[in-house]
Amino acid sequence: MTCPENMLFLIVLFMSGVLACFGQRGLIATMPDRLDGLTGSCVQIPCSFDIPDQNKYTFNSAIQTSGVWIKKSPQFGGSPDNVIFNSSETVNRYQGKITGNMSQKNCTTVLFNVATNYNNKYFFRIESQPFRATDPNESVDIVVRDLPSSPIITVSSEVKEGTPVSLNCSAVAPCPEHPPELTWTLPTQFTPENQLQENPDQTKSVLSTVTFTPSYLHHEKNITCTAVYPVGSNNKTAEHNMMLNVSFSPKDTSASISPADPVSVGSCVNLTCSSTANPPVTNFTWFQISGDKRTQVASGLSYSLNVTVDGGLYFCEARNSHGCGKSKEVQLAIKEPKTSMVVGVAAGTLGAFLFISLISVFGWRRNSRLHDGLERTDNPQGQNSPVGTVCANQATAGEEPEEPAEDQPEEIQYGDIDFSKLRPKETPAAAQDSVQGQESEYAEVNVTGRGDKVQHLNNLDGLYAQVN
Repeated sequence: MTCPENMLFLIVLFMSGVLACFGQRGLIATMPDRLDGLTGSCVQIPCSFDIPDQNKYTFNSAIQTSGVWIKKSPQFGGSPDNVIFNSSETVNRYQGKITGNMSQKNCTTVLFNVATNYNNKYFFRIESQPFRATDPNESVDIVVRDLPSSPIITVSSEVKEGTPVSLNCSAVAPCPEHPPELTWTLPTQFTPENQLQENPDQTKSVLSTVTFTPSYLHHEKNITCTAVYPVGSNNKTAEHNMMLNVSFSPKDTSASISPADPVSVGSCVNLTCSSTANPPVTNFTWFQISGDKRTQVASGLSYSLNVTVDGGLYFCEARNSHGCGKSKEVQLAIKEPKTSMVVGVAAGTLGAFLFISLISVFGWRRNSRLHDGLERTDNPQGQNSPVGTVCANQATAGEEPEEPAEDQPEEIQYGDIDFSKLRPKETPAAAQDSVQGQESEYAEVNVTGRGDKVQHLNNLDGLYAQVN
């Protein structure tokens, strides 16, 4: 090989070494991409590291190794102000502590009393004589807020009526020394189980699980998970609300008739079925009951029919993917025909007319009998006065009646007569015998004359009236 050829070979080998040197990482750090913290609380940065094979001979785990956190940029020597924490120093810009064991390549670090000005990217560096290296490709983004982020609610499976289901609520725990406390608000009784767990990126969170058996009454009810973070002497709270979506078969199925009042034969009525279900009802079916037999008559939410003379009972069924629900039976009431009403009114009117006629005939017959009885008690010889008749201004025998003066008012005579007994007309002989065998009843007649003058009657026998 000539000299020029040797020079070319050395140049190529040198350039390859330089490129390989720039493409290699002296430290491989592992940490989360992002961490959320609360002002006034702490932030734990999960961290681990490894040494590439080409540099392992220079790293000695038996020698004390320091951990350094650099803000914003991985440049260490050119930006000393970016170094916010060095475990080998007693005073640092940010208060912190490496809680991991550096000899076991665990660089987990806790920063205390974080503030919003901590928001930035952070790179990790180790220093161990004679090995020093920074990972420029791996960093963690720290975001500090005044209020905590909301917890997250997840459901283990589909929420079905009658099937036990678990609800999970998780909240980040950026400061594991003071994790949040989780509480539930549910429309049913429950017993929660809380635990602090480690996530795949080695961050910590609190998980709360409740298990219950839902019913259709829990559908669209709100549930709440609340996270309470202790920060110093105060608490900071965040919550997550979610509406339950419970799957259930049709409930509260009912059938209605329009119009609801009795209808005439031949008219049209509309039957409507209603039900509550999740998912919604996919099929409505109508049935008619006749005796002990039920017959499917239609499908659909509504059913229209022409009324027949027998009316009948109807009910509907609602069905979805989780089952079916049946309504109560409804009666299709039939209105009575108008001809029957007319016949009924006519019959009632005729009955009332006959009743009034019978009363009239009975009263007429009774009055006729009374009139006949009065005529039969008449005495043509004057021995007995006519029943119910008293003569006014009657004079004594042989005397002429006194003519009333024109300027005097007409005198009125009064009499008490008993009509309680009426008998048919008898012969004179039978009447005589009857008079002798019975007591006579008298009527007293007072006759008032003109002025204070009272007319005296000589013949008192003429004032007596016998009433049989």
